[in-house]
Amino acid sequence: MSDPMYAPPSHEGGSGFKIPILFGIVIALVAANVYLFFQIDRVRTDISKMREAVQTELSNLREASSIDSQASRKSLETMRAELEAARRQADMAAGQAKEQATRRAEELARRLEEAQKRQTEEVKKEIGQVHQAAAEASSRIGEVNTEVGNVKTQVAATKSELDKTISDLKRVTGDLGVQSGLIATNGRELAALKALGERNYFEFNLTKTKQPLRVADITLQLKNADQKRNRYTVDVVADDKKFEKKDKNINEPVQFYTTKYRQPYELVVNDIKKDRIVGYLSQPKVQASARD
Repeated sequence: MSDPMYAPPSHEGGSGFKIPILFGIVIALVAANVYLFFQIDRVRTDISKMREAVQTELSNLREASSIDSQASRKSLETMRAELEAARRQADMAAGQAKEQATRRAEELARRLEEAQKRQTEEVKKEIGQVHQAAAEASSRIGEVNTEVGNVKTQVAATKSELDKTISDLKRVTGDLGVQSGLIATNGRELAALKALGERNYFEFNLTKTKQPLRVADITLQLKNADQKRNRYTVDVVADDKKFEKKDKNINEPVQFYTTKYRQPYELVVNDIKKDRIVGYLSQPKVQASARD
């Protein structure tokens, strides 16, 4: 049984509502397509501009790179040229230096050879001089050896003669009664006494004058000389004291003392002539000490 209040939906009213909606959707799609078209076209334009800019930049880069490459190549070529020039100069300098060094070495070698020749000649000359000097020295040595042999012979003869002379010397008693030293009667014996060196000996040649003669540390004055009798008289001054030695014989030891020595002085006359006597004074060597 049907309800009189219920009415089924109308199909006409639903269809009319859907058509505007569909139309609006279509318009929206068209508008979206138009917008997308414009956006795509704009993107294309931007892409084209960007492509042009990129191509321009690439062209600029290529040009700059080409310029840089050319500059680099030019710089490299310049550097290669400079290097070659430097090498050539170095080779030339090395050749000149080598030539100079060679000439210098040859000059030094020549100088060295000349110096060696001079040195060799000088050495030969010096060797010749040395040989000559050695020969002269050998000859001189032979002469010296001969002279030494002669001297040795003479020394041996002198020593033998001296020993003989000394053996001939005598000791006698002096005028003070004191045993004298060895007495010399001539010059040869006096030389032997001096060689012995036991006493100091002073020779004198005393003439008869008013002025006394100083002999060593005393003075002598001749008062009388008797040539025939071989006697003489003399005044002696020692220690500021004067005493006379009268009528003394030839070769007689005339003795006297001084404060300096404990042993006596001895005056010996070997030759008596007119107003002159010749002899020697014998003086002790060892002085007396302060307590003596």
